Amino acid sequence: MIDNISWLSIYPEIVLFIMGCVITLVDLGVKSARRTGTYALTMLTLLVVAIMQANYALSGNTFYGWGNMVVSDAMGNWLKCFATVAMMVTLVYARPYSADRGMLRGGELFSLSIFALLGMFIMISANNLLLIYLGLELLTLSSYALVALRRDHTLATEAAMKYFVLGSLASGFLLYGLSMVYGATGSLDIGEVFKAISSGELKHQVLVFGLVFVVAGLAFKLGVAPFHMWVPDVYQGAPTAITALIGGAPKLAAFAIVIRLLVDGMLPLAVDWQQMLTVLAIASLVVGNVAAIAQTNLKRMLAYSTIAQMGFVLLGLLSGVIGTEIDPTRAANAYSSSMFYVVTYVLTTLATFGVIMLLSREGFESEEIADLAGLNQRSPLYAGIMAVCLFSMAGIPPLVGFYAKLSVLQALVASGESFYIGLAVFAVIMSLIGAFYYLRVIKVMYFDKPLTAVAVSAPLDVRAVLTVNGALVLILGIVPGGLMSLCADAIVRALAS
Repeated sequence: MIDNISWLSIYPEIVLFIMGCVITLVDLGVKSARRTGTYALTMLTLLVVAIMQANYALSGNTFYGWGNMVVSDAMGNWLKCFATVAMMVTLVYARPYSADRGMLRGGELFSLSIFALLGMFIMISANNLLLIYLGLELLTLSSYALVALRRDHTLATEAAMKYFVLGSLASGFLLYGLSMVYGATGSLDIGEVFKAISSGELKHQVLVFGLVFVVAGLAFKLGVAPFHMWVPDVYQGAPTAITALIGGAPKLAAFAIVIRLLVDGMLPLAVDWQQMLTVLAIASLVVGNVAAIAQTNLKRMLAYSTIAQMGFVLLGLLSGVIGTEIDPTRAANAYSSSMFYVVTYVLTTLATFGVIMLLSREGFESEEIADLAGLNQRSPLYAGIMAVCLFSMAGIPPLVGFYAKLSVLQALVASGESFYIGLAVFAVIMSLIGAFYYLRVIKVMYFDKPLTAVAVSAPLDVRAVLTVNGALVLILGIVPGGLMSLCADAIVRALAS
């Protein structure tokens, strides 16, 4: 029998699903070239869902529904709230850009974005191995279609094909790994998987073999080296609006399934998966920062930057467990630092791509670093927002990126293990190398002569959201305590449940 708790746990998902279908049907009667009706209905839907998720999160309650397949907890609800807000911001930036490029001939951008967000919600709330996979597939299939949305653009079509082929391979890895875990434990329920592994009666080799494939699949979704092959090509080839969508909210969902699978389900195997994450983190920091230096394409540079940033997220996950000792305080400190990092990264990257979309004109993509030459002379406001975001990604105080990096490094150093302290030092060195390519873009914006005298103009909603977005990167850097406490509380509640 389905109880009220089960329905309560998925109300936001029900609203998203129904409205996704309604928006698809309503769009058939919308005649506006900019899909004004579809856009307004989509934004209203997302606003309602974000408020619902914030209320769920503020209540602090944790409950399970649908035979323990779905969990509603503070961590999941905050991540879903942030993902919804990120999707709203993305669509505000994307609408004028997409209209100029014939991507709004139908309402696919809005309906597919809703279904992609629904996939993220399912991933974040899943307490069942099969449900995680279903949510992941809904997100990725929507993403493949979105990348190919600009049908007359060869690069976009090529990027969609690469994304589809490599994404299918990674989904196969993850599904095979999950099937091995199910075969070893006899359960799809994440809580039951944890109990079965904790009992110590299972074959360790079978579990670790499955774990390798699970980590490989997760690494692809996070876009970390050496599973990063799709990131630069898709970031560069996809329309910038879709690049912003892929680089934003899905990172929150990917973080959530890492916590659900590795921490909630396989914490007794932490010694094994931490070794794998260590290799992935080191490779990502090296590949991301070194390869980004050679890039002249801005979107491709930001793709390699993303790889390095995700390496930092993985570093935060490493020090939660030392040996076989599980210390709740240390675990909460480590995992909350990662959550804080991924939330602030999404905030920063949205503003960055927002500026790139703003500078793009009909028939001209502002994708090369040289295209930003003299931006400060054309628009001091947008140059300032871009500079704040780039400084934040480089980890310059007092911006929020500095505190994100500091929280991860503090979690590593607090472990007291010489290896993790060495990793922290290595991460700092890599960040110093990475600062070069961020500062190069800022130098081009402020000291190079502009290539054009065309004024930078934007609709009022885009200007307002972009200004608030850039201001938050600065404000959260000056007063990071509130968001840090929120992340810490959410992780503590998730671990306790």
